[in-house]
Amino acid sequence: MSESVEAVVIGAGAVGLAVARALARAGLETLILEAGASIGAESSSRNSEVIHAGIYYPTDSLKARLCVAGRRQLYAYCAEHGVEHKRIGKLIVAADDSQIPALKSLRATAAENEVTDLAWIDRRSLEAMEPAVSGIAALHSPSTGIIDSHGLMLSYLGEAEAAGAVLALRSPVRAGAVGESGFTLEIAGEQAMGLDCRFLVNAAGLSAPAVARGLRGFDPALVAALHLAKGNYFVLSRPSPFTRLIYPMPEPGGLGVHLTLDLAGRARFGPDVEWVESIDYRVDPARAGAFYRAIRRYWPALPDNALEPGYCGIRPKLSGPGAPAADFMVQGPGAHGIPRLVNLFGIESPGLTASLALADLVLAELGLRS
Repeated sequence: MSESVEAVVIGAGAVGLAVARALARAGLETLILEAGASIGAESSSRNSEVIHAGIYYPTDSLKARLCVAGRRQLYAYCAEHGVEHKRIGKLIVAADDSQIPALKSLRATAAENEVTDLAWIDRRSLEAMEPAVSGIAALHSPSTGIIDSHGLMLSYLGEAEAAGAVLALRSPVRAGAVGESGFTLEIAGEQAMGLDCRFLVNAAGLSAPAVARGLRGFDPALVAALHLAKGNYFVLSRPSPFTRLIYPMPEPGGLGVHLTLDLAGRARFGPDVEWVESIDYRVDPARAGAFYRAIRRYWPALPDNALEPGYCGIRPKLSGPGAPAADFMVQGPGAHGIPRLVNLFGIESPGLTASLALADLVLAELGLRS
């Protein structure tokens, strides 16, 4: 005999926890199923921990709309709940004249996305703001920030649990089925069991397509195909000369090897883009050479032997090498015809920034919010 619960969220990353919080606060008995031994151990803790402004994404895309809305919500949430963060700002740097048209294009896209606080910085102002940076112009984004991603997830979880949600770790979903009035899930792990629910949100990140394929009664042709883009990070082994985040111009598959600061002021560089076929979280020290070359385009004084391998993450991309960047896929009943089911595919950056806005959209897809 199966246990039953009103709502299940599969995946305890930042977005899954935000969704669970929203469901529980809407009055639904909610269970969070996480395959791992802790929350947020994949994409949510293997990123730059940046609160993005919404500059890069195509106008009217989900990424653009949810990033801008989510950024506003996230700053307010952090201030209200004591989640550590800093509105530190960032500079997007044009290294030479050939990059000026692309920098102007970014400024225009940002304006269309309702990012209204960007400022054009000339060479002299750039040198005054960040003396170590080399470039001929930049865009200054004062609303870009950094955040304690684990602290944010703990806050989401705490609010979800306060509203009655329950977290089950080491509880991978092995299979499931669509029924007349809901869903039946087969849970593996230490306490294997069957589970019935009326609402189901697949927020399993890298595993979201596998979860959807394992749901009997769901059309496999609607399962998104993921492309794995590994992003490696190297850390600076000495004090940083920067006070803001420093970004080069974007590159295919990512935003370029940029400099971010953690809340203690330590500098890290990345991510690069390494297309892979399987998940491997080891950082190859041999990739350091490409990092030195990329970083020295905007920081020529980077000393030799100053970088150490840091960590890496895997982006769950919906487009592969050479293809235009794909949008988030929030696949609700209107797309697949199954009531009270939402699949979240391709939730990469800016998913952390957009987590609260994504949760609002999921509830709307479930018919729980207008």
